[in-house]
Amino acid sequence: MKTINVTVVSAEKELYSGVATFFAATAATGEIGVYPGHVPTLAQLKAGQVRLTLENGKEEVFWISGGLLEVQPQEIIVLADCAERAKDLDAAAVQKAQEEARKAIASGGQSLDIEKALIELTLAQSQLDAVNRLKSF
Repeated sequence: MKTINVTVVSAEKELYSGVATFFAATAATGEIGVYPGHVPTLAQLKAGQVRLTLENGKEEVFWISGGLLEVQPQEIIVLADCAERAKDLDAAAVQKAQEEARKAIASGGQSLDIEKALIELTLAQSQLDAVNRLKSF
């Protein structure tokens, strides 16, 4: 089975360095899937999941707040602003943040506050999606 080297790093730490048989993430233009031997690619990543299929068939799921993706035929590098393993996310805290953001939006405060709340809501939703993806496997 062909593999590709994958590195996932944030500004704070390296989350993963190893091999995978498949990689998927959400780029600014949509979902991108990468198999070993993929053509070189650079892409901006949106807040969401990074998913790896490992050699043993298991899936590794990460949440990123956004970042950059570099794909070479034998290597993938994810440079994330913020990132966590989905299994390390606190679902209850994320749901609380999501509810607080929804309340802030509903209150109709200043436009700057609403914009900040919308960003927080988007990040919280992407974190919950990563947690739920992990639970489904």
